[in-house]
Amino acid sequence: MQSAASDTRGKHRISAEVKRLDQEARFLEEELEQLDKMDKSSTVCKGMLSNVETRPDPLLPLTNGPANPSWDRWFEGPQDQSGCRCWIL
Repeated sequence: MQSAASDTRGKHRISAEVKRLDQEARFLEEELEQLDKMDKSSTVCKGMLSNVETRPDPLLPLTNGPANPSWDRWFEGPQDQSGCRCWIL
């Protein structure tokens, strides 16, 4: 009698596992169908990038060149190498 009760529980567990696997397989098939219907991401990204690059940022002012030319000297480095005597340790 013990073996008959444990046998039905084992069958129930196997049946529940098969149902879960079937449900997961259906979910994955639906997801694959949705992916097939979508455009390729690289095409969409290229379109978005070209759209963003061609439009100026509305929050930044438009400038042609540096706003203050004297600031450029801080980013150019020394004009002649012999005049620079700084050492980085």
